[in-house]
Amino acid sequence: MADKAVLAYSGGLDTSVAVKWIRERYGLDVVTFTVDIGNVPDMEAIRQKALNSGAVDAVVADAREEFITDFVFPSLKADAVYEGEYSLATAIGRPLIAKLLVQVARDKGAVAVAHGCTGKGNDQVRLDVGVGTLAPELRIIAPAREWGLTREELINYANENSIPVPVTKKSPYSIDENLWGRSIETGVLEDPWSEPPADVYLWTKDPSEAPDTPAYVEVEFEGGIPVALDGARLSGVKLVETLHAIAGEHGVGRVDHVENRLVGIKSREIYEAPAATVLLKAHAALQHLVMTKDQLRFKAHVAGTYSDIIYNGLWFGGLRRNLAAFVDSTQEFVTGTVRVKLFKGNCTVVGRKSPFSLYDFGLATYDKGDTFNQSDSPGFIRLWGLPNRIQARAQADAGK
Repeated sequence: MADKAVLAYSGGLDTSVAVKWIRERYGLDVVTFTVDIGNVPDMEAIRQKALNSGAVDAVVADAREEFITDFVFPSLKADAVYEGEYSLATAIGRPLIAKLLVQVARDKGAVAVAHGCTGKGNDQVRLDVGVGTLAPELRIIAPAREWGLTREELINYANENSIPVPVTKKSPYSIDENLWGRSIETGVLEDPWSEPPADVYLWTKDPSEAPDTPAYVEVEFEGGIPVALDGARLSGVKLVETLHAIAGEHGVGRVDHVENRLVGIKSREIYEAPAATVLLKAHAALQHLVMTKDQLRFKAHVAGTYSDIIYNGLWFGGLRRNLAAFVDSTQEFVTGTVRVKLFKGNCTVVGRKSPFSLYDFGLATYDKGDTFNQSDSPGFIRLWGLPNRIQARAQADAGK
């Protein structure tokens, strides 16, 4: 009996061809693994397709709840947005895939895992590093980095070996999607001067064609985690799916970004992330209500590092665990409700409340009920400006 390799299988051209190619090149039987994190409409069909492509076994798994609970919501609590634009949908899915690949490989007694990533993108790094951290004993095979075949040659290889491959017209774009967002690249998008064509977008309505009446959504958080919409408690998956539909209908969640890839090149990316856009904005607004200025500023620094860790494929490293402990400690009082207005592509926070709010009406108001003692201000200002006045006197001539 031949040794086995577990292949992360999407059912597309590359991974379908990889089943036989791995057998021929490395003499390994291939077990395919397909995981649904919001991107697999028919699990049984893809399982059967893998078997028809020559796999000795085909494993499928629904990991949507685990994806949202253990990966998406921790990144939300950390305010993780890469370069201020990308909510990290594809990036945050890769460590879960790596984890499950390792589990299946060990369950099946495999000696290797394989994936369909090319040698030019970020995902090869995320999967290779994730698997290498969790199971350094496993060999990693990446056929698309090795075979050097054109798309036409891959199709010919598939036809010659009776491998079922997609027969529909190929999309001009490279697309990846899951519950947290959709990533689109290549084709005409490779020209950063060109406006994205309308067919790029699938989840969000053109803001100019969105409803003329705004929608209001109330998002309830407990300990930094969204738990309800408009008073109805929902599972993580259901909450994200529901908000995705509402926000997308109002054109919310489109991002056009030139980002810095981990492999050292700039890439123009289009993202659709309706639910992520709303939840990230609502979460940030609630934090500003219950956290001090110093907490918020330091957490913003942590958020940048946390985002880089996710983007760069280092989820299972020690630093991410350290930062996650800090993030969790900041979320103790991030409980409350945020009201969001969705209108013509815009997501605007218009209300927030919390039992742990630091907002004191008596101190903030300029009307009746003002409890702020304005006579304290002159002494405070003198002390606050003292270093500047001392410096001005001592260094005025030198400064000129």
